[in-house]
Amino acid sequence: MRPILTFLFAFVTIATFAQKNFQGKATYMSKTTMDMSRFGEQMSEQRKKQIMARMKNFLEKTYTLTFNKTASSFKEEVSLDAPGTSGPSWGRNNGQGSIYKNTKDKKIIEDVEQFSKRFLIIEEMDQPKWEMGIETKKIGQYICYKATMTLEDKSIDYGKIFGRRGRGNNKEKDSTITKQKVAKKRMLNITAWYSPQISVSTGPSKYYGLPGLILELNAGRTTMLCTEVVISSESIIEINEPKKGKEVSREEYNKIIKVKTEELKEQFQGRGGLGGRGRN
Repeated sequence: MRPILTFLFAFVTIATFAQKNFQGKATYMSKTTMDMSRFGEQMSEQRKKQIMARMKNFLEKTYTLTFNKTASSFKEEVSLDAPGTSGPSWGRNNGQGSIYKNTKDKKIIEDVEQFSKRFLIIEEMDQPKWEMGIETKKIGQYICYKATMTLEDKSIDYGKIFGRRGRGNNKEKDSTITKQKVAKKRMLNITAWYSPQISVSTGPSKYYGLPGLILELNAGRTTMLCTEVVISSESIIEINEPKKGKEVSREEYNKIIKVKTEELKEQFQGRGGLGGRGRN
């Protein structure tokens, strides 16, 4: 009996050690479609195609999610832009930002650089209200289960800001319409595919709260698909909490960026529209 008990003890010890050091990296391809109708019916189809071509690198990105049992960091992979294909400078963080999640401390910190300033957007991690489904599908070698939820979209709607029309005597009218739109919440339908085979409660971007790693996520016009997962328990992967930047709430950050973006809108209106004169 002693050899058997010794073997079982050793097995449990190794399994426990492996769980404590469970960590890895996942690569995601992200693609977002854009509602060009918000830029007005007067814009030609050729002009819309030109804008979409210039914004390709802004709408199609690659990210790396580094994770362990309690923390994760989601960061964009930086690549050199081809001439004439880069997205607008107001929408870039130049690959410097990340989204840090810690399920133990129950907080999310989005580290982002906008308009040459660095911000740390801090939010509490409430348990998401996922609806668990019974549908399954295979992503790579992993069996994934479906989960859905609907939540308020608190991100900045750049398309609405740049798509709003009206100048001069219409400012008062625009202000009234804007207030009416602000009062109406934007809702976002989320569909996630997670795998219990990878036992971490995290995923791409700000999403988490499922009994397994989220390998595919559809949120509105954005789809994020995991293309590679590497699990390792040998070397320690450091996941550091962001510390540099101005700490703000989501509401404070949105107000700051909206003011700056409205200023850019006024400049673009005098140049014949978004990206006038071929500038970034």
